[in-house]
Amino acid sequence: MSAFDSDDIPTSPATQPHFNEIADAVRSRRGFLKAGLAVGAVSFMGAGLSACGGGDDDDDTPVPAPVMLGFTAVGSNSLDTVTVPTGYRSAVFCRWGDPLFPHSPAWRPDATNTADSQRLQFGDNHDGMHFFPIDGSSTEGLLVMNHEYLNDEYLYPADVTPGGTGWSLEQVRKGQYAHGVSVAHVRRVNGNWEVVIPSPYNRRIHGRTPMTITGPARGHALMRTSDDPDGHTVLGTLNNCGNGVTLWGTYLTCEENFNGYFSNLGGVTRNTNETRYGLPSGHSSYRWADFDPRFDYSTERNEPNRFGWIVEIDPFDPTSTPKKRTALGRFKHENCAMTLAANNRVVVYMGDDQANDYVYKFVSSGTYSATTPSINRDLLDSGTLYVARFDAGATTGDMMGTGVWIPLVLSTPTTTAGQTLGDLFADMGELLINTRLAADAVGATRMDRPEWVTVHPRSGEVYITMTNNSGRTTADEVNPRTSNIYGQIVRWREAGGDAAATTFEWDLFVLAGNPVVRTGLQAGSANVNADNMFNSPDGLAFDADGRLWIQTDGNFSNVGNYAGMGNNQMLVADPQTREIRRFLVGPSGCEITGITWTPDRRTMFINVQHPGEYGSHPNRPSVDPKDDALAFSQWPEAAGGRPRSATVVIWKEDGGVIGT
Repeated sequence: MSAFDSDDIPTSPATQPHFNEIADAVRSRRGFLKAGLAVGAVSFMGAGLSACGGGDDDDDTPVPAPVMLGFTAVGSNSLDTVTVPTGYRSAVFCRWGDPLFPHSPAWRPDATNTADSQRLQFGDNHDGMHFFPIDGSSTEGLLVMNHEYLNDEYLYPADVTPGGTGWSLEQVRKGQYAHGVSVAHVRRVNGNWEVVIPSPYNRRIHGRTPMTITGPARGHALMRTSDDPDGHTVLGTLNNCGNGVTLWGTYLTCEENFNGYFSNLGGVTRNTNETRYGLPSGHSSYRWADFDPRFDYSTERNEPNRFGWIVEIDPFDPTSTPKKRTALGRFKHENCAMTLAANNRVVVYMGDDQANDYVYKFVSSGTYSATTPSINRDLLDSGTLYVARFDAGATTGDMMGTGVWIPLVLSTPTTTAGQTLGDLFADMGELLINTRLAADAVGATRMDRPEWVTVHPRSGEVYITMTNNSGRTTADEVNPRTSNIYGQIVRWREAGGDAAATTFEWDLFVLAGNPVVRTGLQAGSANVNADNMFNSPDGLAFDADGRLWIQTDGNFSNVGNYAGMGNNQMLVADPQTREIRRFLVGPSGCEITGITWTPDRRTMFINVQHPGEYGSHPNRPSVDPKDDALAFSQWPEAAGGRPRSATVVIWKEDGGVIGT
């Protein structure tokens, strides 16, 4: 994230209290053939939640428990490099500007690449990603990754300023092409990972790629524009943050801060929707509307309604059209995690990454089929979207409680006596376009910026990061701190072990904090100490053994409240013991994000986003990076290159499973 983060500013006017891993084999596909793997409901066995017992098993054969944290933790630091544990190694590939096609121009370190060049290269600011193996291989597959946003001080030459000197349609297009998704055919050759060029799979999906609108909002009057009077097709996907994957082997990319691309050049008065979703009252920082009229919402009032969705992409079919799945709701999607209900309905968990916004889940109407893939193709177009209410438990201060999933359907009562959502919205299309307003109306629990969500591969417990909420003034059980600058991880278990249940039990897995300089709750929970402390948990994922990988996007000043924390990092937790160890530290100014593995789990891929965003870094230069792009960081180049987001490959020197 940039130094000024609008996600910290609540847009919710509500007055109620504040508050995925699926088997790899299902995603291994040969060519364009879809494969499936039935995944049944599992019992809940997570420690820490009341009444969490293990189920009986007819097979008494002991299964050796995997080594969960078999590495020596690394210390924090403020270096401009990637630090991994002893016995591990790392390498960089898939950098911003690297080629995807035989005719892709070379990346230029002076930022003079054209818009057409960027359209043929990896985009900027890598985020969520997934490795789709080919034929089950752990040495060849499709690496699909998001490109969330751009840093204009690095994307553009020194003589180009958005809205100022050198600004033109050419520069607007370059920025649009730097967003979106890259699909890269990758292969390990002689121990090194590389992009396969040419490959029929390689593809760039960006801010101008045609996409189909599906689900209840398709064709709705609020989705129609002058360029698309039917409301069926939209150009592009933007601010692609985290991701998810489906059981049928497709990729889900999540549109987050879409509001920041739109300007109000005509000075219209913002309506309730536009205010709630944070559309600017004047110019956006991107200034695309200066040359691309569809980003001026004073004249194209409905164009913003076509963003803020989850987009489904088939990585194995480069001719396929991405689909915006409107049944999953419109908000600032961070990531999503898919699992199955007891009756094989698909369940998707999601968070809205804004201070004081909400946690959601979608339950499909139809059921998943492992044997008939065509049945699954449109499962995400019909179902029920729910929003969470987190209630306190019987004991005050134990940071545990119960919860309710509130259906966002027209018949659901609001908190106003005698009123239903049907009194506020004419149909489900309008409700879903205004998902935040619907959630406000039914009394959902405001949370501390819900970010990545993930499902334990065996217990089925759901974990979600709450990155921080420095503006919180009222604490409660699930958000127990005011001025929450550190963040926490919440987990819950659905009633009866069924992901489609409408009630759940929750607890706090960890409160991040600084036990060296703070006391009380600001010091963190008992599993936080001087050797593993961190702030602002963001990325979150389980590996197949049940290790919980935690990535941070927070304050890297290493002073004051953050003394001893260093650069952003990745940690690993054992959900049973709650022990947490630091596994990786990123380079200066970056966020650590995106995580995926090869099926054998002997190779891990993570992303380093926005290296060189100097902010409050202890090594920040006195010169503005726009004046000297190389003054602070040149990662990952040895010398002479401006900072570039990139993918980092990690492996054990002994060839073992990552984390053991």
